[in-house]
Amino acid sequence: MQKQQSLAKPLGMSRPPVVSPEEWQAAREQMLVKEKAHTRARDALAAERRRMPWMAVEKDYAFEGQDGPMTLADLFDGRRQLVVYRAFYEPGVHGWPDHGCRGCSMVADQVANVAHLNARDTTLVFASRAPQADIADLKRRMGWTMPWVTVTDSFDWDFGVGEWHGTNVFIRDGDRIFRTYFINSRGDEQMGGTWNYLDITPLGRQETWEDSPDGYPQTPPYQWWNWNDSYPEHAKARA
Repeated sequence: MQKQQSLAKPLGMSRPPVVSPEEWQAAREQMLVKEKAHTRARDALAAERRRMPWMAVEKDYAFEGQDGPMTLADLFDGRRQLVVYRAFYEPGVHGWPDHGCRGCSMVADQVANVAHLNARDTTLVFASRAPQADIADLKRRMGWTMPWVTVTDSFDWDFGVGEWHGTNVFIRDGDRIFRTYFINSRGDEQMGGTWNYLDITPLGRQETWEDSPDGYPQTPPYQWWNWNDSYPEHAKARA
């Protein structure tokens, strides 16, 4: 058998020093100090988000879902929290109708199985102005499974995503809905993972180690984690 020629080429750039295993481990431990500080700072920032003031949503909004008309309350799907990502897929967007915006599609490609969010009383929804038939075609072709609705009124403009992508967070308290947080631009880069979505919600990860206001729902970490096909049906809130 003919030996394959290596495809590796020199980097052709300035590189860090090459060191012994002991020196590498020492450098790693120095970096770990900074990484742990970064993690603690990130947790503290999430704790501040859980204490952000809420803004009441007073207007009725209308969407089109795969099964017909929906309200903002319907998007919660019976759960307490709602995360809505405004994805640009509509006439006029580069790639239409075969593809959505490149950046928004990158975000969609990174979304983890939403069953884990659902288990924390949280629903994730994508929203665009494309008709449902086109959205269904795009999801099928790209392998995306998250709920995706059509915006039919001023929802995007009212919540800061009329001309740019962004992620809005809402909470339901009885019959009332409140906007609790918003990120856009590079803030959306980290979205996709279960933990990052939960960290921008008002209830957080709902684990006992978190710094949350009194009375917030919390359970021990690991206890609620499950395989994505094994969460009980009663994970949805019925309040």
